[in-house]
Order: sequence, then structure tokens, then C-alpha cells
Amino acid sequence: MTESWSGAGLPPTAAARVAEGRASGTWSSALSTGEFAAIRSVGFEPVGQVMGSAVYHVARSGQYWGYHTCGYVGRGWARSVYGPGGVILSGNGGPSAALVQVMDSARGAALGRMTAECAALGGDGVVAAQLTMAPFPAAPDCLEFKVIGTAVRATGSVRPRRPFTSHLDGQGFAKLITAGWVPVDLLVGMSVGVRHDDYRTRQQTYSWGNQEMDGWTALVHLVRADARAQLHRQGAQHGGDGVILADSDLSVWEERCLGSSQNSEQTDHIAESTLIGTAIARFAAKPAEPRTLTVMPLNNSGDRLRRRLAQAARR
Repeated sequence: MTESWSGAGLPPTAAARVAEGRASGTWSSALSTGEFAAIRSVGFEPVGQVMGSAVYHVARSGQYWGYHTCGYVGRGWARSVYGPGGVILSGNGGPSAALVQVMDSARGAALGRMTAECAALGGDGVVAAQLTMAPFPAAPDCLEFKVIGTAVRATGSVRPRRPFTSHLDGQGFAKLITAGWVPVDLLVGMSVGVRHDDYRTRQQTYSWGNQEMDGWTALVHLVRADARAQLHRQGAQHGGDGVILADSDLSVWEERCLGSSQNSEQTDHIAESTLIGTAIARFAAKPAEPRTLTVMPLNNSGDRLRRRLAQAARR
């Protein structure tokens, strides 16, 4: 019989895994020997491997659900394309904003469950976290969002108010701490942009000469810029002073234009940019006490030293 779960806190299987780990007194991790040594060198100990996952049903992200509409109206030239460069961005409230929102919610659920498992193990944060998204078997409209990493705990008395999450491996984490920075949260910035292939775009496509496809340049530039803006906004909201980028991905494809007639060959180009990074923040460390060396003269040179110091003080 499967145990019912309200969706809050740890899933039953995760709670059982945490209880088993605590009872055995051992921990597991995916850290290499070098990563383990690096983490210990900055005052942290691994407490166990943690993960979080969420399976979301995502209504068709293709043209039939309108996520990728370009704003084209009528059966002639585009008359209502809006946005800078003729690009409709999710970050500016375009129809694809709903798609980006459900992706963010799914990732947030997976990260939240991994963080909850870290806290249940007594950890202060997660290092080497890897975030993946894959189709769920036998369910083409469902995606599984999964994040897995190693929970660590500080050996000293100073502890964060809430567990941090980071993509940095053991060595990267140690270097960050040594330099006076701490990880805050693993972030994902995502943007979707759509641009109608208008008359100028088609002219450039069929040209015999070498030239820039300025409409498509605008599409990929604006989508990347919007994804960066989303990442920076999230970093500021989570209290970070900066973001270390982990990975970036850009996908571009073509679809038939929703606003054109069924027999028309009008097309749109869609670009999707995803950036993954870790927000980091400075921390203040107590300055080390200066080391002093006491010199005790063994002869009358001490008198000469005192006279020189007195003369220097009068100048």
C-alpha cells in the first residue's frame, strides 16, 4: 500500500531514506576523493546524498496551445507584431510567459524537496547539485524535473539561516569559501521569444549575397538578454551579490505561423534560452590578529633604540 502524501514537506520515500541513513550512522555522496578533501579543508563535512524531483503535466508547448504565437493577424503581411525587433518575449508578458512559469514552478518544487531533505539530515547546504529535465516514460505531455547533490554541514558554530544550494563541485566550493564568498541558491533563468518571418526576412533568406539575417539576430540576442535578466533578478531576490554561471543552452526552431491561413507557407522562428547558475554572496570574516615579535636587547643598544624612537616622535 502506498502512503498518501499532501505534497508538503518530504515525500514518504525521501523521509524513509533519511531515517535509514540516520539509523545506520553512515552517509553517501557522489563526491570524488579530491572533492571530499577540499570540502573538509574549509570546515565542512558531507552528511549524505540528497535529491528532489517533480513530474509536471505541461499542456502542449507547440503552436496549438498558443504559447508560441507571434502576434501575426490576417492573411497578408504581419500587422501586429509587437516587441523590440518584432520579437515577442516571455519576459515582456508574451504568451510564452505561461510556459516559462510552469517550468519555473516545476524546478522550484524539485529544488525545494532537495533542500528539505538536506535540512532533515542536518545539513547546511548542497554542493555539486545537478538539475535535469526529461520526458516522463509513456507520458509525452509530462516532464520530470530532478535535482541531485551532496548535503554538507559546517563543523564550526557559524551556520546559515537556511540551507544553500549550489552547482559548484567540491573544489569550486572550497575556493569560493576561501575567497570570502558563500553560495546562496541554484538559479535558472529562462526566456522564450517568437518572431514572425516577415517579407524582409524571406528576402534575406533567398538572397544570393552574403548578409546578416538581422531579424534572427535580434531574436537570439533578445532571448539571451531576457534569460540573463531573469537570472540576475532571481539572484537579487535571493540575496546574492553575483551569479556564477554553470550552463547555458539555446534552442531555435521553425513552426507554421498561427495567424496565417491553413494553406499559407508563413512561418515563425522560436528561440528558447536557458541559463543555470549559482547566486553567491560575500561574507565578513574576523581579521586575523597581527603577529608581534618582542625584541629584548641584551646590551645598552636598548638605550640607543629608545633615543631614536623619541627623536622620531618629536619630528
